[in-house]
Amino acid sequence: MLGAGETVPARIVADLSNVTFMDSSGINVLIAAHLQTKDVQGWVRIAGASQGVLRVLQVTGVDTFISGYPSVEQALIA
Repeated sequence: MLGAGETVPARIVADLSNVTFMDSSGINVLIAAHLQTKDVQGWVRIAGASQGVLRVLQVTGVDTFISGYPSVEQALIA
């Protein structure tokens, strides 16, 4: 996912406020980001996901290891 010499950010907030549909590709990106940040004692948080996207995250279990927040600001201060 990263090129040579690139480092993994320790903290990522994924702003999904404009996402209306998520399939396995999006889920895989979130899981990969989670695994990479976990390796550097960091985290991934989701902000602003619609009800439909939240449902996909719940059904797949992603919400059990990536927390969701109503806004980017709330995700950053949590």
